[in-house]
Amino acid sequence: MLAETDLLASARFAQAAGVPEPVARILLARGVQAEAAARHLAPRLRDLMPDPSSLADADRAAERIAAAIIDGETIAVFGDYDVDGTASTALLVGLLERLGARVLHAVPDRLRDGYGPNPAAFGRFVSAGARLIICVDCGTSAHAAIASVAGDADVIVFDHHGVSGALPAAAAVVNPNRPDDRSGLGHLCAAGVTFLAAVAVLRRMRGAGWFASRPEPDLLAELDLVALASVCDMVPMVGLNRAFVDRGLARIAAAPRPGLKALAERAGLRRALDADAIGFAIGPRLNAAGRLDDAGLSVRLLLADKEAEAEALADLLDRLNRERQAVERAVLAAAAAEAERQAEAGLPVVLVACEAWHEGVIGIVAGRLRERLRRPVLVFSLAGGTAKGSGRSVPGFDLGAAVRAAVASGLADKGGGHALAAGLSTSPDRLAALHESLCAAAACSVQPGPPPLALAGELVPEAATAGLAEALARLGPFGVSNEEPLFAFRGVLAHLARVGSGGSTLTLSLEGEGGAALRGVMFRADEGPLAAALAAARGRPLRLAGRLRRDGFRGGEAVALHVVDAAL
Repeated sequence: MLAETDLLASARFAQAAGVPEPVARILLARGVQAEAAARHLAPRLRDLMPDPSSLADADRAAERIAAAIIDGETIAVFGDYDVDGTASTALLVGLLERLGARVLHAVPDRLRDGYGPNPAAFGRFVSAGARLIICVDCGTSAHAAIASVAGDADVIVFDHHGVSGALPAAAAVVNPNRPDDRSGLGHLCAAGVTFLAAVAVLRRMRGAGWFASRPEPDLLAELDLVALASVCDMVPMVGLNRAFVDRGLARIAAAPRPGLKALAERAGLRRALDADAIGFAIGPRLNAAGRLDDAGLSVRLLLADKEAEAEALADLLDRLNRERQAVERAVLAAAAAEAERQAEAGLPVVLVACEAWHEGVIGIVAGRLRERLRRPVLVFSLAGGTAKGSGRSVPGFDLGAAVRAAVASGLADKGGGHALAAGLSTSPDRLAALHESLCAAAACSVQPGPPPLALAGELVPEAATAGLAEALARLGPFGVSNEEPLFAFRGVLAHLARVGSGGSTLTLSLEGEGGAALRGVMFRADEGPLAAALAAARGRPLRLAGRLRRDGFRGGEAVALHVVDAAL
């Protein structure tokens, strides 16, 4: 129950800001003042856009790129194989081509090349005439690859991964997470860093009179790629990131590029893309190329300007995604028993490994097990005599930092990542020591058992209106550090049914004391015990916790509660 003073404060806030009281309560809790509510609910890029020069080496990078364009040099772009890397590659390649540059690009093969730049790929660029190589979403730790082309080509890095040790001998390393960077932009993904660098390049080209006789590219048209990358890389959805995603989603709704439109159709999405749809439908299809085939397919899809090419590539990515799902299910089934045994034994970090597991899906399996076991999970593929692993963490334990510490201590050969996701490689005989070290590091920060739900309040079904759902949606885009609010609703479970492929979706109806009924839906109902508990509670009073949204399936003024938990 809220204290009377809290109720009074939220009521005053609601009146001053013109928002429903539940929304006022959330804004107050997130430190937003009433006079700033309108700006928070409609973030504008112009209010949050920093000077790109605040990023260390950004001006140096812009000067070198502008000189390469003006002098007609061949420029090569090397990206990572995830969505952030492929979106950053597409953004930069598209911009450079519109500026008149000759551009080469490549993305590594996950199984053949591994993560990050390598001397062989850089050698191919130099042989093809490149005198400037730009790394996006990678390169901060690529000392050997960068050194391999010294004297033949300059290298520029646009990255955001954590830094351990010295920077490579590159012409410029633009990374807000390098120790000497004072921009305060460490929360950006690589596409966000690349976008700011692109602003600096256009500013430099404008000053050189490059656009006196040619049109200047509309950089805002690339915000769809920044939004795509920001959502899929799970960066904090605050400040500039939130504005990037908000404007990028608006761009997709107004003028979707052919590749994204075709991919959305393959995913069966009949509504405008939001952050949720990108994270659960678009991102996995783009990632499927790099997991099972060639991540360059995703770059080509994002750059496609012809509908026929986009359709063909979308078909291929959709097929690869179905194959990925089948491989993922097999690896998850094989890993689950050992992972659950470790969790039941109380280990704060779960680590499982097998020679037969496909390297392309171990990150997804780690995420699935993390959701199920609610603790950090690392999954390793031992194919070829090397242990290649991917991990997913929980709030409170910085897995990327732990992996970098493992590299520094000799427990891993290379690795890195973010607080919630990381990758690394080591030898199979060091896995036991690595696991012990990670458990020791996480012992004080990982609490066993499910975390308590952070509820924004309790409502009656009668309060679940389209107006409230729309007002709540304006708190988005949602993501890490800006989670979608959860509400509890009390009533009687009057209806429950399984629908969809294999009955994996649950629909239900919650009746309040006043007779109003709130429709509920639960996806992936075939995982975990909640669906079975709800089936046993039919006809009984209970509380449902979930996210209140407009019901896109029924349309009109309909709303639905996306259920995440229940209590009798």
